Amino acid sequence: MTSTARRTSALALTVALTAALGALTPVGTAHAATGPGALILGGGAIADTNSAVYSTFVTKSGGSAARIGIITAASVVPADDPNAGDPATCSNSVCNGTYYGNLLKNSYGAADAQWIPIDLDHIGNNASQSVLNQINSMTGFFFGGGDQSRLVTTLMKSDNSDSPALAAIRAKFAAGAAVMGTSAGTAITNGRDMVTGGESWDALRYGPHTTISDSYPDDLSYRPEGGFNFFTSGLIDTHFAARGREGRITRLAAATGHTRAFGVDEDTALVVTNPGTANESDAVVGTNGVSILDLRSDTVGTHSGYWSVDGVKWTYLTNGDTYNPATWTATSTKPAYAPTSGTVGSRWSDVFSSPNSPTDHSYQMVKMARELVGAGRSTTQYGISYESGPTFEADLAKGTGYKAWKSGSTISFANLTTHLYVY
Repeated sequence: MTSTARRTSALALTVALTAALGALTPVGTAHAATGPGALILGGGAIADTNSAVYSTFVTKSGGSAARIGIITAASVVPADDPNAGDPATCSNSVCNGTYYGNLLKNSYGAADAQWIPIDLDHIGNNASQSVLNQINSMTGFFFGGGDQSRLVTTLMKSDNSDSPALAAIRAKFAAGAAVMGTSAGTAITNGRDMVTGGESWDALRYGPHTTISDSYPDDLSYRPEGGFNFFTSGLIDTHFAARGREGRITRLAAATGHTRAFGVDEDTALVVTNPGTANESDAVVGTNGVSILDLRSDTVGTHSGYWSVDGVKWTYLTNGDTYNPATWTATSTKPAYAPTSGTVGSRWSDVFSSPNSPTDHSYQMVKMARELVGAGRSTTQYGISYESGPTFEADLAKGTGYKAWKSGSTISFANLTTHLYVY
């Protein structure tokens, strides 16, 4: 979140909350729908100016008639935000709710956008009739970033069933209301085996765990019960290529029996139409891309005593590209790209964009893939992890089903075969 939109006073916050619980206008006929609403799954760090993402969400929520409920329960509460008193730098559930409300109304033309007053300080509001009335008046819902465990705590019961508020949101979604998430707000839309943390090297080295370790915070963790189960076409991860999460989601998918996983990059969204139906279609909007990992033909084993996987097919789609989950196929309007000259350079380093590296290697695996795609005379390329003990290697190959597209400097590709093992 940028600081420019957090221009609100304590009085304004109080007014916003009062309005949220006050008189509510009914849903207009502009949003009459009989099937599931669209999902706009943002990878995090969505720029205020990213109209491709935000305008899509507002349009799917009813356009100029859109009434959007904002859920920022993944954020810390004001008491835990050291900048709570500064509207320019605060980042907590209340000021973030105001921020997104202003953004969606003032910049993207929603008729209304209101904070849904549920957070760790107001868990009981998930059964409040006034909050349920508020939810039932909405045509779209926005889930902000933070920590998805807070969304579990505030919107789900201890037996993993829906709170009344989540049940109301689910019913609205089933009837056509759009749902957008960013970062944790996207992760929570997943079904079983929702990822909750970890880094790629640690995931490859130690495997997945169902609890988050204070002693080993970089271990791969996940919640077997999952999140809200709005998105069911595969596992989903966020901040994907920027933080080198290719290794962690591959390890989790392989360990939990998932044959497909999606990784959404920052400032980018996967727009899912008819989610969960036979007619589901997915489209990429934004500045970076979405990775789709196909594990139907993977081979899991060991190499030098450590976990390994081969045969994972990696597809990377960019703005305007589409994907059909039913047929496992990607489509692009960009021209086909099959250069006949050029070779790859030497091996790449820090392919999992380690947070421990003193050098920023964001999008390192994608950069390596683009080099291979652009090298017509080369069929393989590889890189290694920053961490050692052991050092993991990622091999990419132009195998069966591989193809690529290019428009300007933007490259998309399908079915690069990936092999992860000890170097």
